[in-house]
Amino acid sequence: MFDTVLVANRGEIALRVIRTLRRLGVRSVAVFSDADADAPHVREADVAVRLGPADRSDSSAAETYLRTDQILTAARRTGAQAVHPGYGFLAENPGFARACADAGLVFIGPPPGAVELMGDKINAKEAVRTAGVPVVPGSQATAPTDEELVAAADEIGYPVLLKPSAGGGGKGMRLVRDRADLPTEIAAARRVARTAFGDDTLLLERWVDRPRHIEVQVLADAHGTTVHLGERECSLQRRHQKLIEEAPSVLLNAETRAAMGAAAVRAAESCGYTGAGTVEFIVPGIDPDAPASAAEGVRDFFFMEMNTRLQVEHPVTELAVAVGPDSARLDLVEWQLRVAAGEPLAFAQSDISFLGHAIEARICAEDPERDFLPTGGRILTLDEPRGEGIRVDSGVTPGTVVTSAYDPMLAKVIAYGPDRPTALRRLRAALADTRILGVTTNTGFLRRLLAHPEVVAGRLDTGLVEQTAQQQPALLTAPYSPSNAAAPAGAAGSAHPADEADTAAAEPPSPAHLLYYAAALARHLELIPTADPGGWTDPFSLLSGWRLGGTPAWTTHRLRTPGQDPVSVRIRSITAGNVTDPTDNSAGLTREVELRLDAGPVHRARATLAGDRLHLTVDGLQTAFALATDTTPGLAAGPVTWLGVEGDAWPLHAYDPVIESAAGAAAHHGALTAPMPGTVTVVKTTAGETVRKGQPLLVLEAMKMEHVIAAPHDGVVAELRAAAGATVAMEDLLVVVTPAEEAAEPAEVRS
Repeated sequence: MFDTVLVANRGEIALRVIRTLRRLGVRSVAVFSDADADAPHVREADVAVRLGPADRSDSSAAETYLRTDQILTAARRTGAQAVHPGYGFLAENPGFARACADAGLVFIGPPPGAVELMGDKINAKEAVRTAGVPVVPGSQATAPTDEELVAAADEIGYPVLLKPSAGGGGKGMRLVRDRADLPTEIAAARRVARTAFGDDTLLLERWVDRPRHIEVQVLADAHGTTVHLGERECSLQRRHQKLIEEAPSVLLNAETRAAMGAAAVRAAESCGYTGAGTVEFIVPGIDPDAPASAAEGVRDFFFMEMNTRLQVEHPVTELAVAVGPDSARLDLVEWQLRVAAGEPLAFAQSDISFLGHAIEARICAEDPERDFLPTGGRILTLDEPRGEGIRVDSGVTPGTVVTSAYDPMLAKVIAYGPDRPTALRRLRAALADTRILGVTTNTGFLRRLLAHPEVVAGRLDTGLVEQTAQQQPALLTAPYSPSNAAAPAGAAGSAHPADEADTAAAEPPSPAHLLYYAAALARHLELIPTADPGGWTDPFSLLSGWRLGGTPAWTTHRLRTPGQDPVSVRIRSITAGNVTDPTDNSAGLTREVELRLDAGPVHRARATLAGDRLHLTVDGLQTAFALATDTTPGLAAGPVTWLGVEGDAWPLHAYDPVIESAAGAAAHHGALTAPMPGTVTVVKTTAGETVRKGQPLLVLEAMKMEHVIAAPHDGVVAELRAAAGATVAMEDLLVVVTPAEEAAEPAEVRS
């Protein structure tokens, strides 16, 4: 075994590897960019080395985690004997693997030749085809031209799937259903491939209807033994990015499982593979109307690609696969290390079996309510779930600043159970107990996805998530989302009717209204004065709303959430008409009040603040919200209130109608701002150009995702502030398109 290993990665995978190294008594070396100087993987390692230019701060991956020379220098400085690449960055770069060998370092992964062969999807398909592994029909040329790709599509028929030959992780993949769209999609796929992988070679494959993405974990030593560790179902995806993975797959019968496992072993052996790797297959889904006999025997499956590294979803295999008579669990990172150190596998294929079921959910910094655009910010609160059968692999802590420079995945929550229903229930509960405030994530969305009837039944395919989002969006929408906050029942007329028109609530408020109530009460409680050392509080500083000879006055809190109209929540204390009533002057952070959203009915409520939890009881129903306040200096509207419930979280901002009105009057309605923080990769227009509605103007990239900024209407580009390669923050002004009718010169009037 090695004495010192350098981990050439960051985030949760770096932490995952470092913890196994510590368990084995191996000294760990971390590397970091300036942005990651205080990251958890840096603090966890025995020693850490900075990456990046010596004369300036540049945390981009190209100047840090992708710098082979700097990583090798770090290994020499620290006496590392081996390098673990994790996944992503240089993990599947054959040049990096060779550079490690040339520097006298062990690359903890397969031989460079295997990385190179399987990294070239075109040659990989030919290699496994020769080894007897079934492949999807598609283009045959090594580096097909655009014309050859079009010809291949015409030959195999539509729909087809475009894939970067050198890529992985779904980046650059394009599903094309119409021949007329193929040239445009080829150009887009080449651009992404060139940016992400430095190689714009594409391949084209037939699209399999109702496809299921099922992969097989393989493990091979340098002594001629290769085994498979069963399959993982990865069909729940969005834009070819995996969301949920589980093991075993509910689709496969014993015959198909054995056949796929044997095919995966042949694929690994065809390239001289050693270490841990994954062979991915596409499996046609079962037609719901097909007879039961269709599920019998060996099902069709087709080789898709081989990932020559550890996979993000490897924990489900570690939890669900048992080895030997004592049903021991495997640590795949440990076996990567042992194989790289020359040890033989200590078990055979006959020793391996499934025992129980495991499911993993990937928590990412993205906003499901804004088409999953990348997000960012500083994590204010982080509560990770615990409990029987729950595992969390995380790369963040409270205070971590999430930027657009790296992958959006923050953590993985994995649940194990004796059977699939138990694992599903445990994972849904764990996601509900996951609280991340300060950065919008997909946690709540994943929880709702796991409750989808088709997911519960195991009827999965790679298009299910996007189909549901289009056809049944309510299934995936958060009940507490401000987007669900329709006008309250009973609301009519002015937003501020006279007090005497107050009406009692006829029905309970919606969950979305509760979110606004909680935000207003959180701000309200912050305004309560503290007592002096003697216990006395100035009664005139209290928010009692006391008025001589009348009911208490309302205190109005105006709030807004991104993308939604502002609302007003009015609060008044419940009193017996006397300002000295204990309810008014209680020293604790519990208040009994009446609430009113805009012109809606009045609700009676009780709010208790206990640490970072706000317990809100409205009309007898109590809801507990996680609470945090972002007090970062420079926030335009002041402190931001973050509330979380059932895995979801939202920022609520104070709203000043005077300031907003002035800003709105100054802003041009043709102004296009950045919907996410990122980098401008392509600018397709110039100032003064006449454009049509929907015409692409520029492309913004963040966290491996492209977003096209298009003209909102016919008009003229009056202002262009974006430049290719520029980094922009969310809501930065990019371009202004003056509507055609405003851009036209008025006709000259002559007398």
